[in-house]
Amino acid sequence: MEMEQLLSMGFSSELAAQALAATGGKSTLKATEWILSHKSSNPNPNQNQNQNPNPFPPPFQPKLDRFFHLHTKLSTSPSSPEPTATAPSIHTVPEHDPDDDSTTPSPLHNKRQKLQHPKPTIQLGKTDRTHEPLSERMRPRTVFEVVGQEHILGNNSLLHSAIDRNRIPSIIFWGPPGTGKTSIAKSIVNSAQDRSMYRFLSLSAVTCGVKDVRDAVEEARKMRVKNNKRTVLFVDEVHRFNKSQQDSFLPVIEDGSIVFMGATTENPSFHLITPLLSRCRVLTLNPLKPHHIETLLKRSVNDNEKGLSQSVGMRVDVKDDAIEFLSMNCDGDARVALNALEISATTAAARVADNQLEQNGSFEAVVTVDDVKEALQCKHLAYDKAGEEHYNLISALHKSMRGSDADAAIYWLARMLEGGEEPLYIARRLIRFASEDVGLADPLALNQAVACYQACHFLGMPECNVILAQCAAYLALAPKSISVYRAIGAAQKVVRESVGQNEGVPLHLRNAPTKLMKELGYGKDYIYPPDNPSSSTQSYLPPSLLGYKFLDWPDQNSTQQ
Repeated sequence: MEMEQLLSMGFSSELAAQALAATGGKSTLKATEWILSHKSSNPNPNQNQNQNPNPFPPPFQPKLDRFFHLHTKLSTSPSSPEPTATAPSIHTVPEHDPDDDSTTPSPLHNKRQKLQHPKPTIQLGKTDRTHEPLSERMRPRTVFEVVGQEHILGNNSLLHSAIDRNRIPSIIFWGPPGTGKTSIAKSIVNSAQDRSMYRFLSLSAVTCGVKDVRDAVEEARKMRVKNNKRTVLFVDEVHRFNKSQQDSFLPVIEDGSIVFMGATTENPSFHLITPLLSRCRVLTLNPLKPHHIETLLKRSVNDNEKGLSQSVGMRVDVKDDAIEFLSMNCDGDARVALNALEISATTAAARVADNQLEQNGSFEAVVTVDDVKEALQCKHLAYDKAGEEHYNLISALHKSMRGSDADAAIYWLARMLEGGEEPLYIARRLIRFASEDVGLADPLALNQAVACYQACHFLGMPECNVILAQCAAYLALAPKSISVYRAIGAAQKVVRESVGQNEGVPLHLRNAPTKLMKELGYGKDYIYPPDNPSSSTQSYLPPSLLGYKFLDWPDQNSTQQ
């Protein structure tokens, strides 16, 4: 084998035999190096006479160059800027261990000077993850490493039983960002009793379409037939698919071609079609508690393999008050916490490099609470003006005013304003509240609410925040009555259900602007109340509804109805 390779490079059989004998006959690379060194120092007198009479061979032979490109490792020695007239000595290294990072390979000379720039060396089986975000590197590998979400990962939970029995169902994970939707989906597959039965394939609804889904399903079917391996198809941000795109999942979930897992931050009831929901189990994820975030942050600090120290290239010490501050101000979002911690460590490492501070013989970055505050910039607010959180907050504001809690009302108002809510929308809701919940108990509340809307329209944010707060406090402290709200609701129900057969207006209540209408009896026997204030015999409801009472409002004023 070695002899054939040397002959294919253009060496004579005699020279190849000498080289193999001198190097032990087991390494083509060593034999090649011996030949080049031998020829450079002592040219072979038995060379073919037809060969170039120049005693100095060209720096690189084409066949030899191709051989090195395919079979040798790159040398750690710096290469000469220009080829010389004599054959250069080629430095070789022993077989390189792919897990050994002690040496950094550099490229060999290219025979063209303009192409001497080194090319990156890719080591198969090893991936550089130092440039991945810390939140990505610290993803849990199994469900046992997941922090939080005990309500879906407990011993008696659906997921725990499915993993134990190796029967993973189709699932939709619904929860805020940074709560572990993607991480749990991946860890479920890694935690299965027989991992060889499943393969994990991830798509994002932001960047893919139906064609990508069809290709993934076709590949999944082939894998199931060929290797009896089921594909877990994970679709992130699945709510971004429209109805027809979501329909494409239905038959493949139904026939078991894939195990579907979707992740969404939006309410599935509003954004996912009913047939898809009926084929999947919806699992709700909650924002992580501060002690959960604290656990994740400490785990990243203590992990030397993929943790915080890998981000900055030195040891990192994070103060306890910095971890506590970060865990309390990330709103249960682990991604926000980990990314802020990584930025804080970068700031601290830059400070160490600038000041050349050295402790215990090695550089160490110390992350303080000021670094964390600088990384966060401002508190992370979970608010979506067009999503579910928008309606959750306005509902909290409405219910706080209804419960006469002015402090809570002002707090929820501040949450909406800080989240970027349109002030005129809030003002319109306050007008509605003034009639629905205050009503006749304080008729001036409606004037206050309308004036609030007009003032917000004149001023805008941020000046109108005080006006909104004043109106919210007034409505919260005002006496309440829902009599009008109930009355209109009861009347509309009667009309919808045709309780009174929706009769025509009684003749004495009709207007008679023409002579013909008067001759037909319009307005006949109508009693004009200002002229007859004591008269109470006149009825105003249709005959079939006589005696109906819609408004429950007693003669004596009441502050709560």
